[in-house]
Amino acid sequence: MEKSLFMDPRRKRLLFRCQHCGMKENDFLIGGFAAAHVSDLSDEQMDRLEALLDESDNDLCNWIIGKTPVPAAHDNDVMAWLKKFNNCPE
Repeated sequence: MEKSLFMDPRRKRLLFRCQHCGMKENDFLIGGFAAAHVSDLSDEQMDRLEALLDESDNDLCNWIIGKTPVPAAHDNDVMAWLKKFNNCPE
């Protein structure tokens, strides 16, 4: 958590959102990813992650774990990174 003390405000907000998605499963899947990599994301990648967080919790979980296909609008480097981080099928 010390790492977050030195982050810019946008990254701090994004990390908080990722760790408080609404579904505990997403808090784990997305929050763990964000805790490990939010400081590594480019501005464009943060845009894509924020867009993902605007989707429904059930859809997000199903896309990450590979239960349903990721729609083209979200089939990008951030989603691939999320899946890889959580050892989920591509």
